[in-house]
Amino acid sequence: MFALIKKLLQRNKKYYPKEECGIVGIFNVEEAANFAYLGIYALQHRGQESAGIVTANEFSLHRYAGMGKVTEVFKESKLKQLIGNSAIAHNRYSTTGASFLRNAQPIRMESRFGSIALAHNGNLSNAWSIRQQLENEGSIFQSTIDTEIIFHLMAKSKEKDLSQALMNALSMVKGAYSLVMLTKDTLYAARDPNGFRPLVIGKKDDGIVFASETCALDIMDAEYVRDVEPGEFIKVTKSGVESLFPFPKSKNNMCIFEYIYFARPDSLIFKKSVYDIRYKLGQVLSREFAVEADMVISVPDSSTIAALGYSAESGIPYHMGLIRSHYIGRTFIEPSQKIRDFGAKLKYNSITSVVKGKRIIVVDDSIMRGTTQRKIIKMLRKAGAKEIHIRISSPPTMFPCYFGIDIPTKRELIAATHTIEEIHKYLQVDSLAYISHEGMLAAAGDEGDHCSACFTGNYPINVEDNQKSEYQNQKMLFDEYGIEENS
Repeated sequence: MFALIKKLLQRNKKYYPKEECGIVGIFNVEEAANFAYLGIYALQHRGQESAGIVTANEFSLHRYAGMGKVTEVFKESKLKQLIGNSAIAHNRYSTTGASFLRNAQPIRMESRFGSIALAHNGNLSNAWSIRQQLENEGSIFQSTIDTEIIFHLMAKSKEKDLSQALMNALSMVKGAYSLVMLTKDTLYAARDPNGFRPLVIGKKDDGIVFASETCALDIMDAEYVRDVEPGEFIKVTKSGVESLFPFPKSKNNMCIFEYIYFARPDSLIFKKSVYDIRYKLGQVLSREFAVEADMVISVPDSSTIAALGYSAESGIPYHMGLIRSHYIGRTFIEPSQKIRDFGAKLKYNSITSVVKGKRIIVVDDSIMRGTTQRKIIKMLRKAGAKEIHIRISSPPTMFPCYFGIDIPTKRELIAATHTIEEIHKYLQVDSLAYISHEGMLAAAGDEGDHCSACFTGNYPINVEDNQKSEYQNQKMLFDEYGIEENS
């Protein structure tokens, strides 16, 4: 029974689009594999389906990847086999490709440029047309992920220099990517011109480190230097660090949902503190939608800081009315509705002595399907809460994301098919309010440089019609069936 539950929790149903990955790149650091392990361990919140590490020495690349969390995939014996002072690593959720081992990253290839490994966070919005064209020209793909398209474009490039071939390939793709690529003697990093996904640079001793968030630098005891800029292409060798901006300049569209939900609060992303912005979101939410109550509680953990901000601004004390079990994965990103509901019951428990007879404000970061919130509210009612007022630190999520974050299809999103009043009735609460779009942007210090398309439907770049169709029909980009063994 428990083995079956675990298996279902780890596997994705093929029609759900999910990707929000964590990447790490390390150059010229002793025990690179161990530090890469620590880096993706710190980024575990960004991907729980698979984990992989590739290391490099002067002779070859060494790769190991597996299904599951970092601690499940890597044991000491495996890490010892990953020799070299440079490495890249990856945690994965899947968008363009099902949850199978062949799709685990980093992916590796042998080519006229030698051995290459690549790890990618994001989603290429023109992957459909490029893959179809490549297949029509005779390309044979080994996986169903959009990342592999970059390799094929490099292989077909007329450029003789690897750096030029990679830049040429990236100039042909659209959408979101923060990536690291490794050869025997070089580490590359790049971020798309819109800057959808985060990527930072750190320094460790005499080496260079890249990571999705600064929390990964912290665990490696690396010093944060700066962000990789949107559209920046970086090449790291023993000769030093070379930075180029080879792509046409575009308006910045950094994903605001990173601040609201995904990034760890102890991280800096997009040059700002996640903690500070979540706190400000709560403050703004309190100013916009005040209500009389006895206490503020959060739905831990990602909304806790917004709840603290709401409490501070309103003067209503904060209490821990809900306790979260950290042994259950995020319900937002689990594979099926049946298991998601079951997970909600396992994941939270109310503290009766705290909420009984009290008017409570429950701060949460978002509402997707509404099923988890409904179960939490039933739990709080059963514990004796007198009134329940829900406050959400993001606007209603009404549109799917095509740029690499786990937003369900439009017909699954409760705010896309129901009014706020209807959601209010469905949740069976005394009141419900979402932060305004303007308030959210103000809290983030927006200067017109954030993507908030999941709230507005105003996508900053074009998305192919067939990709939209597939997302709306809840189908994966490339259908795949079967189970693989590790190799």
